[in-house]
Amino acid sequence: MDASERTRIAKYISVVATGTKEKPCYSIIDKGEGQTPEKMPLTLLSISKSNKLRIPFVQGKFNMGGTGALPFCGKNRLQLIISKRHPEVFKFENNNSENMWGFTIVRKDNAMGLRSSVYRYLAPNNKVLSFKSDGLPLVPGDYPDPYERILEWGTFIKLYEYEMTGYKTNIQFDLYNRLSLLIPNVALPIRLYERRKGYTGHTFETTLSGLTVRLDEDKRENLEEGFPTSSPLCVQGQKMNASIFAFKPGQSEKYSKNEGIVFINNGQTHGHFTRSFFSRKAVGMNFLADSILVLIDCSDLSLGAIEDLFMNSRDRLRTSELSYQIEDELTDLLKNHSGLRALRERRIKEEIEGKLSDAKPLANVLNDIISKSPTLSKLFVQGVRLPSPFKLQESKPQEKFIGRKFPTFFRLVKDFPKNMPKDCPKNMRVRIQFKTDAMNDYLVRDIDPGTFKLKLNEMEYKNTSMNLWNGTATLNIGVTDDQINEVLHFTTEISDVNRPEPIIDEFYLKISDPTIRREDQHQSIKKRKLPPSDDDGNGSQKKSYLDIPNVREVRRGEWEERHFDERTAMEVKDTGGQGYIFYVNMDNIHLLTELKASKNGDYKLTEARYKYGLVLIGLGLLQNAKDTQNEKLQFTEDMFEENDIYKEIGKITRSISPILLPMISGLGTMTFDENN
Repeated sequence: MDASERTRIAKYISVVATGTKEKPCYSIIDKGEGQTPEKMPLTLLSISKSNKLRIPFVQGKFNMGGTGALPFCGKNRLQLIISKRHPEVFKFENNNSENMWGFTIVRKDNAMGLRSSVYRYLAPNNKVLSFKSDGLPLVPGDYPDPYERILEWGTFIKLYEYEMTGYKTNIQFDLYNRLSLLIPNVALPIRLYERRKGYTGHTFETTLSGLTVRLDEDKRENLEEGFPTSSPLCVQGQKMNASIFAFKPGQSEKYSKNEGIVFINNGQTHGHFTRSFFSRKAVGMNFLADSILVLIDCSDLSLGAIEDLFMNSRDRLRTSELSYQIEDELTDLLKNHSGLRALRERRIKEEIEGKLSDAKPLANVLNDIISKSPTLSKLFVQGVRLPSPFKLQESKPQEKFIGRKFPTFFRLVKDFPKNMPKDCPKNMRVRIQFKTDAMNDYLVRDIDPGTFKLKLNEMEYKNTSMNLWNGTATLNIGVTDDQINEVLHFTTEISDVNRPEPIIDEFYLKISDPTIRREDQHQSIKKRKLPPSDDDGNGSQKKSYLDIPNVREVRRGEWEERHFDERTAMEVKDTGGQGYIFYVNMDNIHLLTELKASKNGDYKLTEARYKYGLVLIGLGLLQNAKDTQNEKLQFTEDMFEENDIYKEIGKITRSISPILLPMISGLGTMTFDENN
């Protein structure tokens, strides 16, 4: 649908903000089938009924979802419900009574003699109140009129003084963005109306279509080229689709706050991993953590898998074997995603290109400090040197990839026939690459997606994932212990609505004994320490140096982009292979205060002391974290996330910032008198 068609349909379902900014009321208007007064106790007011189990596009499992709003409906927990059956439905049901409006009020009742409060609805003589009317003025008019247009049938629910912290802006801003994330694949569009007085703007209503629609319509302005990209996943035989979005700098905040990986079931968010997932060492995407959003469509999961993975509250995932295996698959997918890796390298290059010459003064200062301090000499070994910029050299420009909606080929990059199967140690992941001209979202798009199947001996093999990026499709295969020393025959099938016959290919794998991975081998072999030397030679060891960190000065104009404020001191980001980038706030309020109070006017020296002092503190914290990690007998990613060193550096330097320059200045001039 285009935007105008979505808006036309959205007027059948509305959310209206009324009341005041401080105590807003929210009305939900559904111009649908409605209910009769007699049926309201069995539907709108019921609990634990099963009237939604057979309706696939709604979310209610236990018919209790609406009660979740009651504790937030103001001090008295008030809710107003009005409903009338659609006339055609009413006739179809062969009702002899007249079609009436039913209404009731739900409130919290602190009745005496009860162990806890209860909610009751108004029903004198056990009957919902009713009245006759052709229509009611319940639909908003022009701003700020909340009730003008006539509702002839349907349901109107009003939540009084609804407690929703942090959403006092116009409904089409913060609340709109939040709802888009929570129902990213909403089944029907919804019209949002702002009717609280005191707002300004050119419009006071908008259509909520869900996050996926927004991302699709805005991708040219907000997404990096080539994204979104698709990746079907299969864990424990459960199929999911991952859509990876990489935003241009500063654009991701329009769509999510701290959500990094969002799990969607039946159009609604059921849990998420925070952006800190991307900062894990095993993932290596810390530098892009603020620019990545991954949507995992879990609509094809079995009922048992849904119960294993999601909480009934739909706010987080359960801790289960399934969730752990999904984490492992996502870790491997993101770490080895060629598109994300290329984007990371480009972003790093843009950050530090041309700044190596600016790092020379810092290198000289650090070398001088280290040489004069036994503690720092021990901490940083032999000193500091500038990193080699060879990874940042210009590569040959690559031809822009233009994918086809329906591919014309999908073939193996390298053949693995039966007499020369691909060797695969059972403790390693199997990766098979294909070349194709398919678009990056070919396998997970909403309209006419392609289908990939992997078969083992003519039976579908489900323990797989596929990463499609700019003409290269990487297939990841999980093998089991009972397949060791076997030669396995796999066939692949690619099909879509445009192809009468699937594209078929085949390859053979031989599952061999486990191999010692390079990192394990490195840890298991103890090498004899040799005298330091700068000369190359068999078995020689070179001096250990600390690569000078890339220091990036941040000014006030960049605060919003970097999420800085006047008291932020420094942020550190791991580039995932090329060291760290230190972002120092050179408009920090404490630094500016010291500059203003400077008597000798040596601003450059004061700024250098502040900048280099923070960098030294950051280096010490990073080194300590590394030593602590090495001392742990077992180090898990969960521990790394809980003790995120990059966040800690931000907090610690923020605390140290007020005293850093006074301490440097004061201690530098301090003298000692033995008699005093």
